[in-house]
Amino acid sequence: MDTNIKVIQPAGVLDGNQTHQLRGELNDVVGTGARLILVDLTHVTFMDSSGLAALVTAFKTVRSTGGKLCVCSVNQQVRMLFELTSMDRVFEIFVDQEHFIKTLTPEV
Repeated sequence: MDTNIKVIQPAGVLDGNQTHQLRGELNDVVGTGARLILVDLTHVTFMDSSGLAALVTAFKTVRSTGGKLCVCSVNQQVRMLFELTSMDRVFEIFVDQEHFIKTLTPEV
């Protein structure tokens, strides 16, 4: 995978208690100069508004530097949260990492 692409894979419940770690990971990745960030939610079992807020904050930060932040592998609960908040219109949501790579990276 391209070195300008970074993948973050949080796990478990992304609520007020767990989002600190996610925010830290996202800030670290943005600090490396990554231009394309994928948050793979395969192992996230539940996300509340604080988890979504962490993603929105990172999305704004990445966009302000000319980069792009996407998500993939969302479960039904997370998809519903995105839809209820209309964040499904803001974030590009991919089925999985393979679909993300095929869609957004140039063919070699």
